[in-house]
Amino acid sequence: MNPIKSFTTFAAVASVAALTLVAPAHAKNFKIAVGDSGGSSQEATGLGFVKALEELSGGKHTATLFLNGQLGSEQDTVNDAAIGTLDMSLLAINNITPFSPTVGVFTLPYVILSLEDAETLTQGPIGQELTENTINDAGVRIIAWTYTGFRVLTNSKKPVKSVADLEGLVIRVPKNEIMIDTYKSWGISPTPMAWSETFAGLQTKVVDGQDNPYTTINAMKFYEVQKYVTNIRYIFSIEPLIISESVFQDLSAEDQNTVLEAGKAATQASAQFLRDKEAEIKQILLDKGMEISDPENNEQEFIDLATAAVWPKFYDSIGGIEKMNEVLAAIGRDPVAE
Repeated sequence: MNPIKSFTTFAAVASVAALTLVAPAHAKNFKIAVGDSGGSSQEATGLGFVKALEELSGGKHTATLFLNGQLGSEQDTVNDAAIGTLDMSLLAINNITPFSPTVGVFTLPYVILSLEDAETLTQGPIGQELTENTINDAGVRIIAWTYTGFRVLTNSKKPVKSVADLEGLVIRVPKNEIMIDTYKSWGISPTPMAWSETFAGLQTKVVDGQDNPYTTINAMKFYEVQKYVTNIRYIFSIEPLIISESVFQDLSAEDQNTVLEAGKAATQASAQFLRDKEAEIKQILLDKGMEISDPENNEQEFIDLATAAVWPKFYDSIGGIEKMNEVLAAIGRDPVAE
């Protein structure tokens, strides 16, 4: 054999072998769109998923986080995942609701009253049913849940302790009918605004305030443009990690199981992050000069107005009053009268 040809053949084989060692067959680096920035609960979930995915796959698979909405608005990423041009997205559940209305039960005001309620609902039969619904409705599959905490109200103008104190404030909300109607029940018309536009809107005074959990307020540095915080508890923010169903179905059965198990690990990492960090982050915001107050009368006026006006309006979209009562029963709450 020609020695030069022999060497060339050997080199080619060696190169293929080396590539195989570096990148196992069918190895994948999943692209994950993340709406929030570094230090957020969304990032904690994403990092938990990456770590578990690498460990469970023996290094075969990994994932890369694209923070701060680099890959588009949260609702846009649902569309991208649905058509298979994006692998995964981490986003607020209210941005999935337009595509799969039944998940809106988690954004109805004052349904979820604790982290434990959120864990019970998302990790039990209710969560599994909503996952199936998002597959059928939107072409995406929920594989992990982020627990970000209660969406507290912030604004740049004045302390808010009562519904009456909201008068005169322009509040940004996501483009979500349930959240819009909740503020309307309190006597003001909020301003729907994309998440990517929110900081600039607050900075330029287009809007006076917004609501988000403490971890998000800190991660997004809202303390630079907001002064007052009110500890309302109208929504416990849940932010799922979704995967394109077409991408998921292209995986082998073994790899599908690996992704699902990594999602479970990420869910647990998120819950631990919230338990470990929320009080610490609240203190950071105080140190940054924010003023935190509680609503009067244990928030009862906010609760009564919102539940009376908003719950009945959305029974049909979440699957009926029976579904509402099923959710309430799962977390030990009394049913609503039919």
